[in-house]
Amino acid sequence: MDIFHIVDRDEWNKAKKEGTYHPSSLDNEGFVHLSKADQILEVANNFYKGQKNLIILRVDSQKLQAELKVEPPLEAPFSGILYPHLYGDLNIDAVEAEVEFPCKSDGTFDLPELF
Repeated sequence: MDIFHIVDRDEWNKAKKEGTYHPSSLDNEGFVHLSKADQILEVANNFYKGQKNLIILRVDSQKLQAELKVEPPLEAPFSGILYPHLYGDLNIDAVEAEVEFPCKSDGTFDLPELF
């Protein structure tokens, strides 16, 4: 199963040099936020509106070294919506593609043609 992560390009480049990706959400919430393909735009427009220098990582879940759970978000546990959460560092070799994810002039996003 392919899953996706939105990240600042500079942060991702730093992770590649270090050999692993350890975002602040792992320390603050205990996991790395990921999305299914049909969830990317909602996540981007709700949490990343107006941000520049973003990319989308396409991750092969079969290559992950940390535990992956598909579960409801912490802020809406009874929503019925399930998101993939990675309970550990994202190993670099699980990332199969990096795609530019620019916002439009109004700050919102369109899904790039890569999927």
